[in-house]
Amino acid sequence: MTPFTPPTQDQLLAIRVNAGIDELGRTERFASAEPDMVEAIVEGVGQFAAGEFAPLNRIGDLEGAKLENGVVRLPDGFAEAYDEYVAQGWNSIASPVAHGGQGLPFTLACNVLENLGTANMAFNLLPMLSVGAIEALEHHGSEQQQATYLPKLVSGEWSGTMNLTEPQAGSDVGALRATAEPIEEGEHAGKYRIQGQKIYITWGDHELAKNIIHLVLARTPGAPAGSRGISLFVVPKYHVNDDGTLGPRNDLRPVSLEHKLGINASPTCVMSYGDNNACIGELVGAENKGLAAMFTMMNNARINVGAQGVQIGERATQQALAYARDRVQSSRAGSPDRTPVAIVEHPDVRRMILRMKAMTEGMRALLYFTAGQVDRGTLGDEAAAQRAEVLVPMLKAWATDVGIEVASIGVQIHGGMGFVEETGAAQHYRDARIAPIYEGTNGIQAADLVTRKLGMDGGNAVLSLFEELAHDAAGESALLALAQDCAAIAKWMRDEASLDDRLAGSVPFCTMCAVAVTGWELLKQLRAVKDGQAPAIAEGKAVTVRFFLDHIVPEAAGLRASATAGAGLLYALDANKLTA
Repeated sequence: MTPFTPPTQDQLLAIRVNAGIDELGRTERFASAEPDMVEAIVEGVGQFAAGEFAPLNRIGDLEGAKLENGVVRLPDGFAEAYDEYVAQGWNSIASPVAHGGQGLPFTLACNVLENLGTANMAFNLLPMLSVGAIEALEHHGSEQQQATYLPKLVSGEWSGTMNLTEPQAGSDVGALRATAEPIEEGEHAGKYRIQGQKIYITWGDHELAKNIIHLVLARTPGAPAGSRGISLFVVPKYHVNDDGTLGPRNDLRPVSLEHKLGINASPTCVMSYGDNNACIGELVGAENKGLAAMFTMMNNARINVGAQGVQIGERATQQALAYARDRVQSSRAGSPDRTPVAIVEHPDVRRMILRMKAMTEGMRALLYFTAGQVDRGTLGDEAAAQRAEVLVPMLKAWATDVGIEVASIGVQIHGGMGFVEETGAAQHYRDARIAPIYEGTNGIQAADLVTRKLGMDGGNAVLSLFEELAHDAAGESALLALAQDCAAIAKWMRDEASLDDRLAGSVPFCTMCAVAVTGWELLKQLRAVKDGQAPAIAEGKAVTVRFFLDHIVPEAAGLRASATAGAGLLYALDANKLTA
């Protein structure tokens, strides 16, 4: 497997141009995000990821996580790398200063996870889930809970998880059955006894962190049916004493680890709570308000899952480029010299490489545009917060789909060797496949875009985005046309289409929107390099942006018919005939 080289210059360009980090650094809250600090973080975490996380990627895939006598074991080297991650403070970048964090923009925390995930996607899921747990407790936990759990979560000494899914529920969180009985007397009075089973719990158990803080959805007695009756509980692996030291183990355990297509070093656990009726948890927020609290964590996770498309795209592209430079096969078509050349000289390989690079750089631009809007929302800019809400389903759905496409092209460039596990190209393809399923499948993301997000501010939250885009992209005919198509479809969905028709066209519409916004963000980068920014990558950037605007944008425009076709044909056959 090709070593990971951090794409520092392209990251810095996206952070400056698409996230607008310089503007954020001029605010009081983010004043520490000075240009020198930003560069030091991006360069430093890139070097750390390449040196500590990347060498474990292949061994993690081959050996994987194992459950032995009730304990989850990781391959040699993981514990040491995680300890170094904690020691260097990378987990605390954007966490609250009051609890030991550095208080820097979310944009920079995204960069930390981008580098770590590109180096080792499976390993990166551990800190990624902890970041979400921190945010959920920061917004919804009591002062006591924050004081107890946040400092150790922020440092990374403890890790966090998200426990939603149950065997019978799947994506329908409202169908969960885990219970939480209030405790009236004794040492745990005021807390709850948690009982139930959760599945697909990423990093649900391990020995790398000293404690694991599980955020668990469950129902209290007499709670309303469906999602209205869900509460959120913090359930530590080890009880925490009043002085912050660890007490005895809580009544929870990993029952088994899933045998997965990829991300083998990430222990995906079936977790059992309360086998002995002694699992103790604390309510987070109010009873029956758990889903809102969990969505705080989930929204953060959806952005970072979207970033997984960038991560896999970058790693697969780097490996494909190295192979294309080294693999010699056939002479150049039409050349009088019949000497075999490196395959990078052949036109179709060039096409594939440019597609990989353009898609990956595009995903990165969309990621940091979204992150920058989140940061502005944190500063009190309601319009930016609303725009971030609109962008999240586009980023999560499109980037994770594209991550698979780019990884697949990487296998193709390797030819038959790409289908052979020893090259490592197949690992990227296998690892990437989970991302469109994580944190609400991509169909759910698209449905969210055409229902809740399209309904925000009477549709103006979506329409204003494309109006601004169209105004700024006036000189780019294909991009302008795509933006206008997106606006027209949004109005049709809002004003005329039935719910079935909107949902039937939601995935192609989401793709169109994501490509349009990404093209816009790449256009901003192109203008920036023409003005003198990022001279080291300016020549390549001009070509990859042009490829995206001239090839990817017109492809997305072709989805209009599908986005507006309606649901009629989908229901032309009844379910029995359709599945016969």
